[in-house]
Amino acid sequence: MTDETHTRMLAKAETLIEALPYFQRYAGRSFVVKYGGHAMGDPEAAQDFAEDIVLLKAVGINPVVVHGGGPQIGAMLKKLGVESQFVDGLRVTDKETASVAEMVLSGAINKELVSWVNQAGGKAIGISGKDGKMVVAEKVSRTVKDPDSQIEQAVDLGFVGEPKFVDTTILETASNAGMIPIIAPIAAGADGHTYNINADTMAGAIAAALGAARLFLLTDVAGVLDKQGQLMTDLRPSDVARMRADGTISGGMIPKLETCVHAVEGGCEAAVVLDGRVPHAMLLEFFTSRGAGTLISLGEDGGER
Repeated sequence: MTDETHTRMLAKAETLIEALPYFQRYAGRSFVVKYGGHAMGDPEAAQDFAEDIVLLKAVGINPVVVHGGGPQIGAMLKKLGVESQFVDGLRVTDKETASVAEMVLSGAINKELVSWVNQAGGKAIGISGKDGKMVVAEKVSRTVKDPDSQIEQAVDLGFVGEPKFVDTTILETASNAGMIPIIAPIAAGADGHTYNINADTMAGAIAAALGAARLFLLTDVAGVLDKQGQLMTDLRPSDVARMRADGTISGGMIPKLETCVHAVEGGCEAAVVLDGRVPHAMLLEFFTSRGAGTLISLGEDGGER
């Protein structure tokens, strides 16, 4: 064995030793991962992601994946000649659009992710919120301010929903049987209608219901940045409120952080916003003391890296 080979093997051994406390601490716990954005259109990134998920399962953690698919839905709607309108980043969804969303999310995207995880050596099962009545949705209500009168007006988003109730039975049953749930953010309401749910919101609700050890929101940015553009590694709900008030966070980061806050206040141990474009970012965040994204917690011991 050459010195160079010995050095490489020693580095690998040290990495495993550094990760050991995390394996021990979180064996049997759930990680909920929202997967979407850049990685979904990149086969190499998708393969890396699938391998990471299988590794988590192999070391005794129970990963649960919730995926998005907004661009793919938009592409299909365009192909079908259906115009899309958005309010505060949410697609106005009529019955035709809801049917297309379900077809794309529960069909093409969900099964593609199942295949990636299975190819990586896992045993994935693709479901949506409809299966086992896992998620009961309720219609989202939104208001917008009229630019002239400054009066708040109600906007009907159609069949856009949010989780009202989460039953974790099917997730726990699948995880205990050695399977990895891959979830499309589609659910039925008490009214029997099908609702399209924002994937971040779906993941946050599931993480809270499971009492997950971690909620990972994989994004296309490094994490939450301060006004100087520096990564903020640890935040509390009060920090998020302050940063929203002073304009440090804006745009699409606001609903992501709201999801994180709701998740940790609802029972999830900690939530992390991190860059899904970085290979194995989730493993770097969790299995090293340095971390790789922004962690949001209530500040108790369980939320520490």
